[in-house]
Amino acid sequence: MERQQIDQSDVNNTTETARVTMKRELAISGMSCSGCVAKIEKKLRQHPGVVEAQINFASEIATLEFEHHQITLAELVRVIEGLGYQVREGRLGDPVANEQQSREEAFKKLRDKFLFGLSLVGPLFLLVHWQKLGLDNLLPLSQQNNTLLQFLFQTPVQFWIGWQFYRGAWNALKNKTSDMNTLIVVGTSAAYLYSVLVMFIPSIFSAEGLVSEVYFDTAGVIIVLIILGRLLEARAKRQTTEAIKKLIDLQGKTARVIRSSEELEVPIETVVVGDTIVVRPGEKIPVDGVILTGHSAVDESMVTGESIPVEKQPGDDVIGVTINKTGNFHFKATKVGKDTMLAQMVRMVQDAQGSKPPIARLADIISAYFVPAVILVALLTFGVWFFFGPEPALTYALLNFVAVMIIACPCALGLATPTSIMVGTGRGAESGILIRSGAALETTHKLETIVLDKTGTITKGKPEVTDLLTVAGLAESELLYLAASAEKGSEHPLGEAIVNRAEQEQQELAPLNNFSAIPGKGIRAQIEGQELLLGTPQLLNDNRVSTEALEEKAAKLAGEGKTPMLVAIDQQAAGIIAVADTVKETSAQAIKALHEFGLEVVMLTGDNRRTAETIARSVGVDRVLAEVLPEQKAAEIKRLQAAGKTVGMVGDGINDAPALVQADVGIAIGTGTDIAIEAADITLISGELTGAVSAIALSKATIRNIQQNLFWAFAYNTLLIPVAAGALFPLFGILLNPMLAAAAMGLSSLTVVGNAVRLRRFKAPVLS
Repeated sequence: MERQQIDQSDVNNTTETARVTMKRELAISGMSCSGCVAKIEKKLRQHPGVVEAQINFASEIATLEFEHHQITLAELVRVIEGLGYQVREGRLGDPVANEQQSREEAFKKLRDKFLFGLSLVGPLFLLVHWQKLGLDNLLPLSQQNNTLLQFLFQTPVQFWIGWQFYRGAWNALKNKTSDMNTLIVVGTSAAYLYSVLVMFIPSIFSAEGLVSEVYFDTAGVIIVLIILGRLLEARAKRQTTEAIKKLIDLQGKTARVIRSSEELEVPIETVVVGDTIVVRPGEKIPVDGVILTGHSAVDESMVTGESIPVEKQPGDDVIGVTINKTGNFHFKATKVGKDTMLAQMVRMVQDAQGSKPPIARLADIISAYFVPAVILVALLTFGVWFFFGPEPALTYALLNFVAVMIIACPCALGLATPTSIMVGTGRGAESGILIRSGAALETTHKLETIVLDKTGTITKGKPEVTDLLTVAGLAESELLYLAASAEKGSEHPLGEAIVNRAEQEQQELAPLNNFSAIPGKGIRAQIEGQELLLGTPQLLNDNRVSTEALEEKAAKLAGEGKTPMLVAIDQQAAGIIAVADTVKETSAQAIKALHEFGLEVVMLTGDNRRTAETIARSVGVDRVLAEVLPEQKAAEIKRLQAAGKTVGMVGDGINDAPALVQADVGIAIGTGTDIAIEAADITLISGELTGAVSAIALSKATIRNIQQNLFWAFAYNTLLIPVAAGALFPLFGILLNPMLAAAAMGLSSLTVVGNAVRLRRFKAPVLS
């Protein structure tokens, strides 16, 4: 860490307090939940000189601001490592690559531990059931040798594979708390140490009526199962950088720049503000800028989410990574590198991943109270039996102490949540709902507000012909025939919508002559000897065609959120073809079902307010947030969260990625972009909004199942703890042998798993 010297850029002179502070980033590994983040932040902020400490759990990066004359970076590192976490050097090189490497290493480490543990627990099970399986006939084993082999197989499981639990429990103890690590250590250590005593000092358990059993397999299975759960978490966690990586990959590699009157193709990293850049049809715009010369239609859907290309002319802004569709133009670079809109979106996704509201882990909350209570009961049990019990007092005291510890073993508690989540996510996948993590499934049932992107989520995401209006007795089919024949030579998506409509009606299009596109206005063409104009009112007026007969109808269509294109044939107004992004057939049904769940439904879009409100009325949305720029979408989600709402976001575009990550639950339409899917917690394969309804219903069913599991996880244990402590012995002479305690523990686990399997019967709600 000594390499990280103070430089002038790190120092911030604050005039109000005359303090000199510096900022540093540290990479921290070993955090397993949001509780770890809170613990480290709290500890750091307690130290004099620390101005701020914020940790991004997703990227495992701590951002520290501190007064370096009061506390050094090395001291802060020692504070973090004193809590049991590892500190690596800050971000060097490519941060996304660094994060991916860290995730990959953590995943591989857990995978190797799980596979090794499985290879030991398998033979351990065979040894436990050696005689029942008839293996004694192949290889006779004495009980002593069998037990010794069990000891040899379980010891590395207990102290190598399970060492991370001991380390976590010790760190919790140092901070005067307990967590799932404490439960795991207490339960497995009790079973293991008891078994070791039985094996090496069997005489202390030789009291009449007491059976000496070993429970190495119990301890081993618990550890390996919980490692499997951690492995699945690590697998989900290593995917969190995919959205950021795919965003970065969107940027082009080169740009065509004019320097010294010469057109050069240069790496995009060498483009500087003020460069003049040439863009041809079909090319990706390399950086942000403003058009100098030329006209074109630019597809900005990957940034704004809107499906209809935007006409561009000199003076208009263009955004890096958007696609130039039709014309050539020159533009001046105004933002490059970390200042482009793409770079801002990358930062927003990273920040939102770190600021996602923490999900309370019920098992950890329970264990914070349950573990100390169990240990206290076990110690009291030992004391009462040792000082007041019959002879042999030590044997009775130790046996009942271990029985209490084993009956409180966290196996069922550890299974209560993950089994339901595994079955729930599996059932979701079968229903076309891909759920990235258990946390997402847990949070979805608590949603109060759901925010829907318009284009591609509520609507189909591509323009379609909605209206054909004619004048002067022209047939609608004739108007479509002539317009489609003319647009056959156009690359514009509005023209493609007209051609698609003609193809749906199986029209044979006419040959095209003298086609020309008028930038920003429309097209001119000759069809079967007739001159046809199609485009804006200005196009017709410029060609001395009166639009009076069409103006009122065009205004009405525009008021409905549609794009009207006027048509003239041989200098006479002939009709209007309206194109719009139409609503999906199931959107209104889905929004009605969301209302029935008690959710507020909000539509969020970059489109103009008039179009947005028209769509909102047609599907029954409660509130509209229109004309929202891509960089403002995450801020709108934050605003809703600041009002105390638990917010879900449904979207499909690149521009939705920051908002999807910022939301408590991000839901991506599966027919959308890969980046939206990677940024989201849940993906709907069908591409229909009805999938969001099913996801919420599945979450509610899963949470009910988890609550039932937690009850059963404790029912046997809690009821039998007094029995294990010997409460029935004075009246009935009954003691709970540790073997029966383990059986009760196994029964609670079996009940939990059986209850979780019921989730496979989940069916999506039928919408009306």
